[in-house]
Amino acid sequence: MNYIVSTVSLRKDHDLIEKVIKSMEVTLQLLKNGKTIPESILLPVIDFSKNFTAVCHHGKEEESLFPALEQTGMPRNMGPIAVMLMEHQMTRQIADRMEESAKEYLKTGSSANLTSDIGAYIEHVSAHLWKENNRLFMMAEMRLQGNSDQVNKSINEVEKLKLDKLGKNRTDYESLVNQLEHDVSKII
Repeated sequence: MNYIVSTVSLRKDHDLIEKVIKSMEVTLQLLKNGKTIPESILLPVIDFSKNFTAVCHHGKEEESLFPALEQTGMPRNMGPIAVMLMEHQMTRQIADRMEESAKEYLKTGSSANLTSDIGAYIEHVSAHLWKENNRLFMMAEMRLQGNSDQVNKSINEVEKLKLDKLGKNRTDYESLVNQLEHDVSKII
Protein backbone atom coordinates (compact mmCIF):
# COMPACT_ATOMS: atom_id res chain seq x y z
CA MET A 1 0.00 0.00 0.00
CA ASN A 2 1.38 3.37 -1.00
CA TYR A 3 0.14 5.35 2.01
CA ILE A 4 2.54 3.59 4.39
CA VAL A 5 5.40 5.35 2.59
CA SER A 6 4.74 8.51 4.62
CA THR A 7 6.07 6.88 7.81
CA VAL A 8 8.39 4.14 6.53
CA SER A 9 11.57 6.21 7.04
CA LEU A 10 10.44 7.19 10.53
CA ARG A 11 9.66 3.58 11.43
CA LYS A 12 13.14 2.55 10.22
CA ASP A 13 14.55 5.22 12.55
CA HIS A 14 12.53 3.73 15.39
CA ASP A 15 14.05 0.31 14.68
CA LEU A 16 17.54 1.82 15.08
CA ILE A 17 16.52 3.76 18.19
CA GLU A 18 15.05 0.59 19.73
CA LYS A 19 18.34 -1.26 19.14
CA VAL A 20 20.20 1.51 20.97
CA ILE A 21 17.63 1.36 23.79
CA LYS A 22 18.32 -2.38 24.12
CA SER A 23 22.06 -1.68 24.33
CA MET A 24 21.33 1.02 26.91
CA GLU A 25 19.26 -1.44 28.97
CA VAL A 26 22.22 -3.85 29.06
CA THR A 27 24.60 -0.98 29.86
CA LEU A 28 22.32 0.17 32.68
CA GLN A 29 22.25 -3.31 34.21
CA LEU A 30 26.04 -3.58 33.92
CA LEU A 31 26.44 -0.20 35.66
CA LYS A 32 24.10 -1.31 38.44
CA ASN A 33 26.21 -4.47 38.81
CA GLY A 34 29.39 -2.40 39.20
CA LYS A 35 30.86 -3.13 35.76
CA THR A 36 32.99 -0.43 34.18
CA ILE A 37 31.51 0.90 30.96
CA PRO A 38 34.14 2.16 28.52
CA GLU A 39 34.06 5.46 26.68
CA SER A 40 33.81 3.44 23.43
CA ILE A 41 30.26 2.48 24.46
CA LEU A 42 29.12 5.64 26.23
CA LEU A 43 30.18 8.15 23.58
CA PRO A 44 28.38 6.43 20.67
CA VAL A 45 25.21 6.22 22.81
CA ILE A 46 25.44 9.95 23.50
CA ASP A 47 26.18 10.75 19.84
CA PHE A 48 23.24 8.66 18.66
CA SER A 49 20.85 10.06 21.30
CA LYS A 50 21.77 13.71 20.81
CA ASN A 51 22.37 13.72 17.06
CA PHE A 52 20.53 10.92 15.30
CA THR A 53 17.47 10.81 17.56
CA ALA A 54 17.14 14.44 18.68
CA VAL A 55 18.45 16.24 15.59
CA CYS A 56 17.81 13.97 12.61
CA HIS A 57 14.79 11.86 13.56
CA HIS A 58 12.94 14.55 15.50
CA GLY A 59 13.82 17.03 12.76
CA LYS A 60 12.17 14.78 10.17
CA GLU A 61 9.01 14.69 12.26
CA GLU A 62 9.01 18.37 13.23
CA GLU A 63 9.90 19.75 9.80
CA SER A 64 8.08 17.28 7.52
CA LEU A 65 5.54 14.99 9.15
CA PHE A 66 3.97 17.45 11.60
CA PRO A 67 3.53 20.26 9.02
CA ALA A 68 1.96 17.72 6.62
CA LEU A 69 -0.44 16.66 9.38
CA GLU A 70 -1.23 20.30 10.14
CA GLN A 71 -2.24 20.73 6.50
CA THR A 72 -4.83 17.98 7.03
CA GLY A 73 -6.33 19.94 9.93
CA MET A 74 -4.46 18.41 12.88
CA PRO A 75 -3.62 21.29 15.25
CA ARG A 76 -0.02 21.90 16.32
CA ASN A 77 -0.80 23.54 19.67
CA MET A 78 -2.88 20.70 21.11
CA GLY A 79 -3.47 16.99 20.67
CA PRO A 80 -0.93 14.51 19.29
CA ILE A 81 1.45 17.00 17.65
CA ALA A 82 1.67 19.17 20.78
CA VAL A 83 2.34 16.09 22.93
CA MET A 84 5.05 14.83 20.56
CA LEU A 85 6.74 18.26 20.46
CA MET A 86 6.74 18.43 24.26
CA GLU A 87 8.16 14.90 24.46
CA HIS A 88 10.85 15.72 21.89
CA GLN A 89 11.96 18.59 24.11
CA MET A 90 12.03 16.25 27.12
CA THR A 91 14.11 13.75 25.11
CA ARG A 92 16.66 16.49 24.33
CA GLN A 93 16.82 17.54 27.98
CA ILE A 94 17.36 13.98 29.21
CA ALA A 95 20.01 13.39 26.50
CA ASP A 96 21.82 16.58 27.62
CA ARG A 97 21.77 15.39 31.24
CA MET A 98 22.95 11.95 30.14
CA GLU A 99 25.87 13.54 28.29
CA GLU A 100 26.89 15.47 31.41
CA SER A 101 26.56 12.45 33.67
CA ALA A 102 28.56 10.32 31.20
CA LYS A 103 31.37 12.90 31.32
CA GLU A 104 31.19 12.83 35.12
CA TYR A 105 31.28 9.02 35.11
CA LEU A 106 34.26 8.90 32.76
CA LYS A 107 36.10 11.46 34.90
CA THR A 108 35.25 10.20 38.40
CA GLY A 109 33.82 6.68 38.07
CA SER A 110 30.68 7.81 39.91
CA SER A 111 27.75 6.12 38.19
CA ALA A 112 24.74 7.34 40.25
CA ASN A 113 23.73 10.21 37.93
CA LEU A 114 24.50 8.23 34.78
CA THR A 115 22.42 5.30 35.98
CA SER A 116 19.53 7.64 36.75
CA ASP A 117 19.77 9.47 33.42
CA ILE A 118 20.08 6.32 31.30
CA GLY A 119 17.07 4.87 33.12
CA ALA A 120 15.05 8.05 32.52
CA TYR A 121 16.02 8.08 28.84
CA ILE A 122 15.06 4.42 28.33
CA GLU A 123 11.70 4.89 30.05
CA HIS A 124 10.84 8.16 28.30
CA VAL A 125 11.93 7.21 24.78
CA SER A 126 10.39 3.73 24.93
CA ALA A 127 6.99 5.21 25.87
CA HIS A 128 7.37 7.91 23.21
CA LEU A 129 8.17 5.39 20.46
CA TRP A 130 5.16 3.30 21.45
CA LYS A 131 2.85 6.34 21.13
CA GLU A 132 4.26 7.21 17.73
CA ASN A 133 4.23 3.66 16.36
CA ASN A 134 0.78 2.76 17.65
CA ARG A 135 -1.06 6.08 17.54
CA LEU A 136 0.54 8.97 15.66
CA PHE A 137 1.91 7.02 12.69
CA MET A 138 -1.38 5.20 12.21
CA MET A 139 -3.21 8.55 12.13
CA ALA A 140 -0.58 9.94 9.77
CA GLU A 141 -0.86 7.02 7.39
CA MET A 142 -4.62 7.51 7.16
CA ARG A 143 -4.50 11.31 6.85
CA LEU A 144 -1.62 11.43 4.36
CA GLN A 145 -2.73 8.67 1.98
CA GLY A 146 -2.93 10.89 -1.09
CA ASN A 147 0.17 12.86 -0.18
CA SER A 148 2.63 10.13 0.85
CA ASP A 149 5.13 10.59 -1.99
CA GLN A 150 5.50 14.31 -1.24
CA VAL A 151 5.77 13.68 2.52
CA ASN A 152 8.33 10.93 2.00
CA LYS A 153 10.39 13.18 -0.29
CA SER A 154 10.33 15.93 2.33
CA ILE A 155 11.32 13.54 5.13
CA ASN A 156 14.26 12.24 3.07
CA GLU A 157 15.40 15.79 2.27
CA VAL A 158 15.32 16.76 5.95
CA GLU A 159 17.27 13.62 6.89
CA LYS A 160 19.97 14.40 4.32
CA LEU A 161 20.18 18.04 5.43
CA LYS A 162 20.39 17.18 9.15
CA LEU A 163 22.97 14.43 8.66
CA ASP A 164 25.04 16.57 6.26
CA LYS A 165 25.21 19.27 8.96
CA LEU A 166 26.54 16.62 11.36
CA GLY A 167 29.07 15.46 8.75
CA LYS A 168 27.46 12.01 8.75
CA ASN A 169 25.10 9.87 6.72
CA ARG A 170 22.56 7.19 7.56
CA THR A 171 25.09 4.39 7.01
CA ASP A 172 27.34 5.96 9.66
CA TYR A 173 24.57 5.67 12.25
CA GLU A 174 23.52 2.18 11.14
CA SER A 175 27.17 1.12 11.55
CA LEU A 176 27.35 2.86 14.95
CA VAL A 177 24.31 0.88 16.14
CA ASN A 178 25.75 -2.43 14.90
CA GLN A 179 29.13 -1.67 16.52
CA LEU A 180 27.41 -0.66 19.76
CA GLU A 181 25.46 -3.93 19.88
CA HIS A 182 28.71 -5.84 19.27
CA ASP A 183 30.70 -3.89 21.88
CA VAL A 184 27.99 -4.22 24.55
CA SER A 185 27.73 -7.96 23.96
CA LYS A 186 31.51 -8.27 24.56
CA ILE A 187 31.39 -6.77 28.07
CA ILE A 188 28.50 -8.84 29.35
